[in-house]
Amino acid sequence: MKTSLVIDTSTPRTIAALVAQDVVIWSGFHDGATSHGEALGKLIEEAKNESVFNSIEQVVVGMGPGPFTGLRVGIAFARTFAMAREIPCIGVVSLDAIGGAASTLAEMASDFYVITDARRKEIYWAKYQKNGERITEPAVAKREEVDFESLPVIEFGFPDPLALVMLATQPNSVRTQPLYLRKPDAVLPKLAELKFIL
Repeated sequence: MKTSLVIDTSTPRTIAALVAQDVVIWSGFHDGATSHGEALGKLIEEAKNESVFNSIEQVVVGMGPGPFTGLRVGIAFARTFAMAREIPCIGVVSLDAIGGAASTLAEMASDFYVITDARRKEIYWAKYQKNGERITEPAVAKREEVDFESLPVIEFGFPDPLALVMLATQPNSVRTQPLYLRKPDAVLPKLAELKFIL
């Protein structure tokens, strides 16, 4: 397996890790819903101390779903790093890394749901088979609008770096575009609405 730099900023936790030969060599995280940009830079500086940092062969990045600004920070950094090194950048559904890890650790006896915080009193969610394979597309909704069918719900977990790397070879989990699932809060005015003062 390739040596991977793993990045995820789809939740309030900024995650960075180095994975080689199915082993997490180094990992770090920082909690803070509005500090992804600052935190990611510091985590990468820590990762540079590891000997495998100079032999990174691919970047694996969580593509969400997640809030627009935080998610954009991780994806932009991952793509830029990969471009500079001329190595592949592989995007993976972040919820799948939570679901895959949960099914392995808990040995789920039934299908289950994974939810993360979408803010605005909403959640990102998807349904998984007990083996960890996703069976619905990720969605965003108010919690009370989702019928969980009395199945287990994995609530507000964080993507597992090793699971992200493992999913980078699974076509159902690989994504080339971010999963924002809703428009950003900031909206640019239309050109016709702008008044220029000369």
